[in-house]
Amino acid sequence: MNGSMTAAAAHKQYEEGVTAFRRHIADPTLREQFGREMDGFMRSCALGVWHADGGEFTPRHVEFYNGIYCKGNPVPSTLYWELATAVAEYPGFYEPPFFQRMRRDDKLFGRQTARRFVDLLTLMMLLYAAVDDTVSEAEAGFVNDCADRLLALCDADGLAADHPALKADEFITRRPAGAAQEKKAEAVREKAGEKEEEAASPEEPEPTLEELLAELDGLCGLEKVKQDVKSLINLVKVRKLREEAGLPVPPMSLHLVFLGNPGTGKTTVARLLAGIYHAIGVLSKGQLVEVDRSGLVAGFVGQTALKTGEVVQKALGGVLFIDEAYALASQDNANDFGREAIEVLLKGMEDHRDDLIVIVAGYTGPMEKFIHSNPGLESRFNKYLHFDDYDAGQLMEIFRSMCRKNGYSLSPEGEAWAEGALRTLYEERDENFGNARDVRNLFERAVARQADRVAQLSAPTREQLMELREEDLREDGTA
Repeated sequence: MNGSMTAAAAHKQYEEGVTAFRRHIADPTLREQFGREMDGFMRSCALGVWHADGGEFTPRHVEFYNGIYCKGNPVPSTLYWELATAVAEYPGFYEPPFFQRMRRDDKLFGRQTARRFVDLLTLMMLLYAAVDDTVSEAEAGFVNDCADRLLALCDADGLAADHPALKADEFITRRPAGAAQEKKAEAVREKAGEKEEEAASPEEPEPTLEELLAELDGLCGLEKVKQDVKSLINLVKVRKLREEAGLPVPPMSLHLVFLGNPGTGKTTVARLLAGIYHAIGVLSKGQLVEVDRSGLVAGFVGQTALKTGEVVQKALGGVLFIDEAYALASQDNANDFGREAIEVLLKGMEDHRDDLIVIVAGYTGPMEKFIHSNPGLESRFNKYLHFDDYDAGQLMEIFRSMCRKNGYSLSPEGEAWAEGALRTLYEERDENFGNARDVRNLFERAVARQADRVAQLSAPTREQLMELREEDLREDGTA
């Protein structure tokens, strides 16, 4: 059967629905976690819907499955036989980790995020049930069962509902094709559109160059990186002025190599650079597309070129940020598919040199070997930015900043303990030192322990909801 909805349209509805919902998550850490985990969770739900249906499996299912991703996340490139196997071996529905966090936040702050997510999930699962323009009783039953399981967890937490839950039954259609079937399939799409409109908020205006530069200046540490970025901006500005004045401009590559350990702000600076270059007219869109080897390389002959090419297309008008890029160049296997990805990248950089900037990042030693492993890489990547490790004082300032941005405060004992712990972390650092990532892990674990503690209080005050104590920061939870 030829379905009336294209995979591109399904992807658009999925991305718009998820993006709109994400904007309404109040907690920044939860918002980031949701954005990171939602695609994988929704793909598992699509497997469950199609497993429940037990009907004909077609290439359209593959196209729809590979369309379940949001901007900035890796794009799946599953093959027909891989997806058919995954559907047949579907392990069962599970509560996603971000939903546990939603329930906890809703209980503490009286929100409705978890219940509203169940409505979003129901609509998205119906969207993928309608891949063949039908929603069978088995599919609707599976969708309702998944929603009921999550709603039962909300009920157990005492989270009141401010609206009736959406049910899948009204969208059931039968197998024979016809006007009634199409009407039902259209109803699924219209309902999804209604929910997206409810959730959507006005588009935020693009940040100005001044705002982006202020955000860059506000980053902790990275003084040399800030100076190098501003020099790059000045170089580009003067180049554009010379072009407008009819003066010759020498060839210049804006592709960059970021060298440094994890957690030193490389991704943040790449995002700001994308916006800055857009603000000064170098890039048409200014988005950041972040991938690693797994987002570019497939496991079968011919698939890597397609996968890498799709990522390049997605990044056009913005910055493609490749973390741990040295993993693309395997010195042990001359036939490694990573080399194919490099060739596709180099061609994409040449074909779109006026509207694509590629930033490769990773540890200093491996990255230098990677750049020198291919003449094409050497000629295109000739600007290096070095990201130094944060010292103990900077780590503490990052921790305080995370507290401020997320509405938490440190007790005097908590602040003293955090300063000592981060000083020890820095002084005893080894090759596994994660810089700001370690600080974020400390913060997130402290927030989780604080939530467990505060949830036991009958009527916590605003100050109690905000305060992080020493026992919240300690691994063992003791003061």
